[in-house]
Amino acid sequence: MTTTTETAPTAATVRAPERIQYINPVTSIYEDADGFTVEAEMPGVAREGVSVAVHDGELVFTGSKAPRASGTRVYGESARADYRRVFDLDPAVEADKITARLDQGVLVLRLPKAQGRKPRHIVVTD
Repeated sequence: MTTTTETAPTAATVRAPERIQYINPVTSIYEDADGFTVEAEMPGVAREGVSVAVHDGELVFTGSKAPRASGTRVYGESARADYRRVFDLDPAVEADKITARLDQGVLVLRLPKAQGRKPRHIVVTD
């Protein structure tokens, strides 16, 4: 006769939730008099897989690349990829006017400056 006992799961036996391993997309930021332009390379990401948000003074964008074809994979060198970057948002940016577009695997964000924060030239008169 075999006797078995049941024990409550311990920290060693309970599986932790799976954590997503994010890739930092290669990003460039440009500034001009009207605002900032952010370009982030996320190859293979479709528009539906992109999310851009402003939260607590931070600009957060993510992108997810999923396999394009269905069926049994026979051979492959590319894999699923999850991209994520977080930047502190400049106080001069009008967060409610940020625009985003995806152009050939590059996420392009336009962050306009508030009118009062734009540099202006003051003419000196007599």
